[in-house]
Amino acid sequence: MSIVLTVNGRSCVVDAPAETSLLDVLRDELGLFGAKYGCGEAQCGACCVLVAGESVPACVTRVGDVGERAIVTVEGLAESGPTPVQEAFVAEGAMQCGYCTPGLVIAATALLEKVPDPSDAEIGQALGAHLCRCGVYGRVIRAVHRAAGDKR
Repeated sequence: MSIVLTVNGRSCVVDAPAETSLLDVLRDELGLFGAKYGCGEAQCGACCVLVAGESVPACVTRVGDVGERAIVTVEGLAESGPTPVQEAFVAEGAMQCGYCTPGLVIAATALLEKVPDPSDAEIGQALGAHLCRCGVYGRVIRAVHRAAGDKR
């Protein structure tokens, strides 16, 4: 089945069954490897991408359910250079192994689009479903605050 998607501002046609996960299509069909396969059950956040501005777990999102909504991957965020969120993650050292980082950057980006100056509680709510085995949560919170300041 041919499905038309808008990914990172570009229209593309993929040949995949509608029940295929968006993550599989992004990685296997489009060669976009930023979103990671973690748990496969929407419990870790490593696979998150933006769909119509919302952070969604691509591992459980069926490609046929996306419709005409725009998809932005972590690669698409930085097409014209690092974003304030990405720069803040680097500045605060909010990554170690990097496996969870793309999903956290996506979730932080979605949060800051809705809440330009979030509280710690709002950051915790938005990023609470993301697992980081390296334990950089404090640095991630500082990075989100830094990015919020950079956006003002």
